[in-house]
Amino acid sequence: MDVWHQVKLHYIGLLVDHHQPELAESFFNSVTTKILHRAYFQNDFIFVRPAISTEYIEPRGMPTYRAYYPAHATLADHIEQMLDDFALLGSWAHKRRDAERVADAMQARFHQVKLRANFQLQVLSGLFYRNKGAYVVGKIMNGFVELAFALPILHDGQGRFHVDAVLFGEDDLQMLFSFARAYFMVDMEVPSACVQFLRSLMPRKPRAEIYNALGLAKQGKTLFYRDFLSHLNYSSDRFRIAPGIKGMVMLVFDLPSFPFVFKVIKDFYPPPKDTTREQIKGKYMLVKQHDRVGRMADTLEYSDVGFPLDRFEPALIEEIRKFAPSQLEIGDRDGNGEMELVLKHVYIERRMIPLNIYLQEAFDMLAHPESPAQARRAREQLEQAVIEYGNAIKDMVAANIFPGD
Repeated sequence: MDVWHQVKLHYIGLLVDHHQPELAESFFNSVTTKILHRAYFQNDFIFVRPAISTEYIEPRGMPTYRAYYPAHATLADHIEQMLDDFALLGSWAHKRRDAERVADAMQARFHQVKLRANFQLQVLSGLFYRNKGAYVVGKIMNGFVELAFALPILHDGQGRFHVDAVLFGEDDLQMLFSFARAYFMVDMEVPSACVQFLRSLMPRKPRAEIYNALGLAKQGKTLFYRDFLSHLNYSSDRFRIAPGIKGMVMLVFDLPSFPFVFKVIKDFYPPPKDTTREQIKGKYMLVKQHDRVGRMADTLEYSDVGFPLDRFEPALIEEIRKFAPSQLEIGDRDGNGEMELVLKHVYIERRMIPLNIYLQEAFDMLAHPESPAQARRAREQLEQAVIEYGNAIKDMVAANIFPGD
């Protein structure tokens, strides 16, 4: 296998001045893992770890972000200039009015704060397109304070542009870049620089999820898997059957210390389910490519994933043997003396509290409250859950997707 080791070394040499080295490394992994045996899925032959730094890569064309240095009195002027700099092909309904309203909203956040010498707006050079909107994404800097913001740009009834709202803070940006929404389309010469900027706005959001939100799902998978391997090295708990009502077509398990669940398609499905493995995969792909309207979680799809066998509870191994034996392989495939449990196909998605468990917790709290405040919270929890369940169905129907999919 010295040939493949040399192939990787030559490939690294080609990435020295590359503007997207992390994507090129993921591409290399995608190709070589289709060719090589799993025993060679190690850093000598593939990029288990990154080889090229993505720090301080400067684009040849437009910069990653633009900076504006307004005073209180000139904030609206700079915002109007910022909108002009995107050079949108079309007309604005009331650009100056929109700029003044955005300026008013920003000044409301800083009206009692002294503007420091470094007061500025930093705005990513590319617009973030999704569905019918385009989003300006940036941050306000004043001294050591940073405030993330986003401006949704929509068309009005006459097809003219207008700024629809102003979003402020990490929580609003987290919702905008949620894994339960469709991917953005963004023009980026250096994706890593864009991701680094976005992480400064959303420090709690993993880089893998940001790459996914930007439509770079392969790189998102690469980073997620590296994070997962690191978590396994620093944890000791065991994979278990996931709590909740068992599904008819999916076998679900989790690692308590890891905020994701793993889903394997069963080999057979009890009545009234009448489906096939390919149909189920098609449904998952439908959800992945569809507008998820904030109601359906994104999934990561992997093949031939190896797990340490000693990290699995015996009951879970028996569950997989019973319901998905075709997807299971146990052995020392790496040849290193360590037994592995290999799943031929698995979906991974964010762990969420199943609705039945969420409701049961609220019912139990309401039945035996420790205080009037706890009873009130339980009633609010029940009411919110039922209303949001109905809203979720409405939202998915409006997006032309059947909730059962």
